Amino acid sequence: MASGRQPSDEAVPMEASRPRHERVTADEDGQRIDNFLIKRCTGVPRSHVYRLIRKGEVRVDGRRVKQTRKLVAGEQVRIPAIQLQPQQDVTVPDKLAAAAGKAIIVEHPDFLLVNKPAGIAVHGGSGLAFGFIDAIRQHLKEPKLELAHRLDRATSGCLLIGRSLKANRQLQDLFRQRTVIKRYIALVDGCWPDDIRLVDAPLKKNVEKAGERRVTVDSQGQEARTRFFIRQRFEQATLMEVELDTGRTHQIRVHARHSGHPIVGDTRYGDNSSNTRFRQAGLSRLFLHSSELAFDWQGERITVQAPVDSAWEESLRALREQ
Repeated sequence: MASGRQPSDEAVPMEASRPRHERVTADEDGQRIDNFLIKRCTGVPRSHVYRLIRKGEVRVDGRRVKQTRKLVAGEQVRIPAIQLQPQQDVTVPDKLAAAAGKAIIVEHPDFLLVNKPAGIAVHGGSGLAFGFIDAIRQHLKEPKLELAHRLDRATSGCLLIGRSLKANRQLQDLFRQRTVIKRYIALVDGCWPDDIRLVDAPLKKNVEKAGERRVTVDSQGQEARTRFFIRQRFEQATLMEVELDTGRTHQIRVHARHSGHPIVGDTRYGDNSSNTRFRQAGLSRLFLHSSELAFDWQGERITVQAPVDSAWEESLRALREQ
């Protein structure tokens, strides 16, 4: 869905700006300083924004801050002189924008819940001119839509999008407070053991030479817990229901591999020979799908389920026939 190229996070900025001071608005109350700067400094690579914060060139009411510092309405932020990258408008092909619109499951005044297809990045960058969020913005003509969380490009299913900065911050807080129930379905390689129901293994993110993130089980990493429930067995694979207690990068994929049964089609953490065998049988995607999100919102219980697509269903039928 996303094609073309745009500058990566390591691109060298160009046009010069001047130092300035900006007030935090009521709508920005509670926003992190790094996200505030990324919004106010359009075209500046994220890596450059974080560098400015670390060097102390960004000040809030005259004081140095960390990138996790949450702003308060009325505070004054000093933004130093920055070399700005000329910003180009993001335009998504109309056909793809319309397809993204059809993926909307729930339209709430404060948020959207969509069923993201597999193979579509949620946002642009790293060589992608646009992402799924840009397609939704264009289709609905709502430029302020923001992702409340993320899904891997190869993962399909429930994606929550805020319709304002205030709503999106509140949604993100729900994820941080771990009050959002996140359920997935996954097809894993081999016969999953009956006695593995909880994988409690800390995860650590590492950056490889090519800049690619890879997550490993490491005692020095962040706590991570995943619950696995067997839904159906096949001769060469097991269909699982998965529930996250924590939400770490690539958590399900790494925990599945750690248990000896990687997710079918996982080219990063899976087994190459097994993936080849499954591809020959017609299973050519990552079989991980965010099937359900549930959370409380302004006194109302929101529960949304996203169905798998026809290609997923056809793959399971092929496994049953085998």
